[in-house]
Amino acid sequence: MTDAEAPGDPRSADPADDLGRVSEGDPGRPRSTDPADDLGRASEGQIGSGLEAGPPPGRIGLISVRSPYSDGQWHRLHPLTPLLRGGLTLLVIIGVIVANLRERLVEFLFPVFTDLPPGELPPDPVDFILANNLILIVGGATLAVLVVLLVLFRLSWRFHTLRIGDDDVEVRSGVLFRTHRRAPLDRVQGVNLTRPMIARLLGLAKLEVVGAGLDANVKLEYLSGKDAEAIRGDILRLASGRRLAAERTPEGQRSSLARQAAAAVGSGLQGLVDGEDFSDSEPESIVRIPIGRLVASRILSGSTLFLIALVGGIAVAASLSTLWLLFTVIPMFLAFGAYYVRSIARGLRYSIAPTRDGVRVTFGLFTTVSEIVPPGRVHAIEVRQPLLWRPFGWWTVSVNRLSGRSSTDTSTDQFAAVLPIGTREDVERVLGILAPSLTGDEWTGIFRDGILGPVDDDPYVTTPARARWLRPMSWRRNGVLLTADSLLMRRGWVWRSLSVLPLARLQSVGLEQGPLARAFGAATLTGHVIAGTVQTSVGALDREEVVRMFERTAHASVDAAATDRSHRWAG
Repeated sequence: MTDAEAPGDPRSADPADDLGRVSEGDPGRPRSTDPADDLGRASEGQIGSGLEAGPPPGRIGLISVRSPYSDGQWHRLHPLTPLLRGGLTLLVIIGVIVANLRERLVEFLFPVFTDLPPGELPPDPVDFILANNLILIVGGATLAVLVVLLVLFRLSWRFHTLRIGDDDVEVRSGVLFRTHRRAPLDRVQGVNLTRPMIARLLGLAKLEVVGAGLDANVKLEYLSGKDAEAIRGDILRLASGRRLAAERTPEGQRSSLARQAAAAVGSGLQGLVDGEDFSDSEPESIVRIPIGRLVASRILSGSTLFLIALVGGIAVAASLSTLWLLFTVIPMFLAFGAYYVRSIARGLRYSIAPTRDGVRVTFGLFTTVSEIVPPGRVHAIEVRQPLLWRPFGWWTVSVNRLSGRSSTDTSTDQFAAVLPIGTREDVERVLGILAPSLTGDEWTGIFRDGILGPVDDDPYVTTPARARWLRPMSWRRNGVLLTADSLLMRRGWVWRSLSVLPLARLQSVGLEQGPLARAFGAATLTGHVIAGTVQTSVGALDREEVVRMFERTAHASVDAAATDRSHRWAG
């Protein structure tokens, strides 16, 4: 991922400006922007068929383009993009107007709440304008500001272009200060498709190509819903190692900007009536979360316990006449209410399903978000069960994966929880698509011995009797197990959890031993993977056993990484 800024970059959206650019994969050959140049890489039966024919021996075949944006040329985004990207500016202007006219608006809308005589309005900027006969001047200034904003929005749209080539996705933006971002396709960690509420009304969506690195994501804002779905499919196909055949929309069939905008708005309104269409040859979700279970899981969470304690503290404070506490906790109540509403709304339209290009996770009621995580991009998996969920047999599944966010972004990764709540059968289905290489013996180690364990013939390396006081409540469940493809870490009594670390994604493995652990012959084993919500260490284990586990894991992870080919899953 690279960023570059140059003031006053004169480059236009004309793809001919870039014919001399050199591809990273072949530094001696200029990149062609004509998809017809690639036709020689396919057999006769593959070109123009519109179907994915089998690749010839030793070669990956071509597949047909689903979107006109994927032809290697520079394209502009949807013409309604400036309206959504500049919406914040308009909201600020409206807010300033409302703030200056609030008393007049209150008098007009709610006259019973004012102390003024009926029909009398308080002094405000409107009275000043009328009294000084400044109507024409103010009207002209307002019109000039609107024209300037429209011109700026138009220029911003014209200079905001994208290109999808065989090797990367590129976005150029900016009028005075140009920015050029590039996401190599072989480093794509996922593709997110988001439909904010306002954008859904206009039939638009935005794509975010998740890169491998800090602040590495490339955003395509905004596209029509159909184009966004098609572009996501093309990006994932190219990332898999396949290539796209030439398929262009004739220039005579391209709609005007006004027709494109009208079609997008009509499609968005119809989509709100009919519901989102995620069919697109995709399988049905393998997990369904009932509304009652979703609401109950939010109520039976640790946040609810904290809220109950807070209410008790408020009651005690009120009885002691410390009324000032009431004013300090009101924002906290509002925050809790927003959390419950947001978390419940997020899971109401949840779905997860396997696709040929990875695992598709979709959620959100008002703002719908859909991500496809390609194979080999999940670095750790954790199955977790809070204490209050145990009587109902509910579990949650979360993952660690590269998010491409900035180092200053401290918000929680919204895609971490791939299963917000589910039964054991739901967990089995989700793990089956997240880790399809697990064998029958490994499933036994995960469910019987790991999630539900320990059992009598426990195969895990556990806490020795001499060090149990270091884990007084969880020593029975503390354990680690190495399988053919994964390192399993079991821990917790109040919050049961099992972490699955694929060996091919393991960056390194470490041993730690503090003074107390050294005195009792114990040590901590840590698997180093991409940072996230999954816990990747287990402490208070038998030192001798952990040393042997450390050596075996180090050799197994090297062998697994050497044979892993999941980053190019097409062939």
